[in-house]
Formats: sequence, C-alpha cells, structure tokens
Amino acid sequence: MKATVIGAAGGIGQPLSLLLKQSPYVSDLSLYDVVNAPGVAADLSHINTASPVQGFLPENDGLAKAVQGSDLVIIPAGMPRKPGQTRDDLFNANASIVYGIAEGIAKAAPKAFILVISNPVNSMVPIFAEVLKAHNVYDPKRLFGVTSLDLVRASTFVSEAAGAKKDAANYHVPVIGGHSGVTIVPLLSQAKPSFQADQQKIEELTNRIQFGGDEVVKAKNNAGSATLSMAFAGARFANAVLAAAQGKKAELPEFSYVDLAADEAGGKAVKDVIGNDIAFFSVPLTLGPNGVEKIQSLGDISSFESELIKKSIESLKGNIEKGVSFKPTKL
Repeated sequence: MKATVIGAAGGIGQPLSLLLKQSPYVSDLSLYDVVNAPGVAADLSHINTASPVQGFLPENDGLAKAVQGSDLVIIPAGMPRKPGQTRDDLFNANASIVYGIAEGIAKAAPKAFILVISNPVNSMVPIFAEVLKAHNVYDPKRLFGVTSLDLVRASTFVSEAAGAKKDAANYHVPVIGGHSGVTIVPLLSQAKPSFQADQQKIEELTNRIQFGGDEVVKAKNNAGSATLSMAFAGARFANAVLAAAQGKKAELPEFSYVDLAADEAGGKAVKDVIGNDIAFFSVPLTLGPNGVEKIQSLGDISSFESELIKKSIESLKGNIEKGVSFKPTKL
C-alpha cells in the first residue's frame, strides 16, 4: 500500500519516514515537505527494503503528486512546540498549514486514511473534517488524530512505577480524551497487568502522562520537543491502520482521536458517558478494511477518572470549536 508523509523533512517526519520505510505494510513511500524532501527520499532509497521512495516539493503541484494514489497520508507537518508553549498555543501557526494540506488531500486523495499528528491535534482534526465536508468527501471512518504517544508514555511510566520497566511493551494502559494537557485522560484503573497504587501515586502518574512532553522539552534545554518518541508512536498507529486495511485483526484495541459519528452505536455509548456536547474524542477502536470498524466501550471508569473526563471536556469544547470555525486569511 502507498503511504505518504507530509512534513517528511522535519524532526518527526524524518524518523517517521525511516520507520515506514521498514514497514511490511508499505509498498510505496512518498515524502512531501516545503524543503529537503527529495534529499530525505534519496537517503532512504539507499535502504534495502522493498518500498521505493520519492520526494516532492511544493513546486509543480508537488503536494498533489505526493498524495496521488495514497492509501494512507500521515501528517506531522507544522511548526514544532517552542519553550513555554502548549499545544494550543500552536494553533495560529499551524491552522493555515493544515487547512492547505487538507484541501490538497481532498482534491487528490479523497479516499486515503488521514492520520493527523500536527499540533494541536484537538483542533487540527476538526479543521480537516470541515475541509473534507466542504469538498463532499468526508468519511469519519478514515480520519484519525494520532494520540498513540499518550499510550506509549502511559505504558512506559506505569511499568516503571510497577518496577517492571523492562516489560513496558507488555503493559496496556487505555488513554482517552484529547491530546493536550488535561484533555489527556489515562485510565489507570483499567491497566493490564493491573496496577495498584495509592491515590497520591495515581495522581502523580496521571499528571506525568498528561504533561510528559514537558520532560522532553526540559531535557533538550528548551531547544526541541518530542520527535523520536512521536515518530515511533505515529508509525505504530500507521502500521495498525494499514494492517487492518489488509485484513489483519489486532488483539487489543487501538486508540485515536476521532469523530464519534464514525460508529453511530459506539459513539452514542461514549456520549452516554461523556455527554452530547463533544463530537471528537480519543476512544478505543476496532480497525478494519475501511478504517473505524467499531468504537468500543470506555469500560468501567473510576470516580477520579470521571472527574478527569469532566476537566478534559471543558477544554476540548473550546479546542474543537476553534478548529470547526477556522477559516484561513485570504491574501
């Protein structure tokens, strides 16, 4: 299957492209960026895996050429988070970039699975949805906000707290909500293997999962944010979508920020828990050949987690509305 990375020359885009070059589900890899994409493609093309690689720039309708025929388009494009910024602070810088990319995909690859990494994800996914609707090509089953990094961090941090860091890959911690600060809701009560801790430790772990990106910014001396771990998480989810598209069933659900209309029955069940005011939410999913096959139940929520969900929704409402109402400035 053909995969396209938009923003392929950036801090996330390069390692993400490297991981997809190694994917058994990718038979054709296309790279796009405003600079350096052909060079990244040339570098990757020397790797002796099967998929050919091409790089495209904006000139000569490069975006359309890059996504043409793509089965999956994954988008880490945009400005990175700077010191002191939240993901929401990035909105003004990245909204216009994402809007233009969405228009390009709507015109040239309307049937592709679209995986949005560009921050703030909580607002960028609604922008994509509105652009696709305007072009009459919106399929909520095929649009995803990539929140996998929250799950990767949760399994790492919880296994560490349990004294089993070497087994981190075997820990499964559901994370629902959004992908920014308090909108991130780890369901530690549903961790597998089961995780037992006092309330103080649960609150500390929850906060660490919600704001884990700040650890990276600090460790990089305010000179960068999470790129390698995000690339890993993005590639993991991309592989899951492509594997499902090729008929392979996963043992565990995937989690992604999606339009709850992607599965009417499952979405209604989630709204019975979180309320009817939220259209987009990160939920457990069964993936299939057409993308979202089923939105799964959120499971048993503890009273502490219920309070986290309330705080998440308070922020998400504004994030979503900002994306839905965005229109780029005409020059």
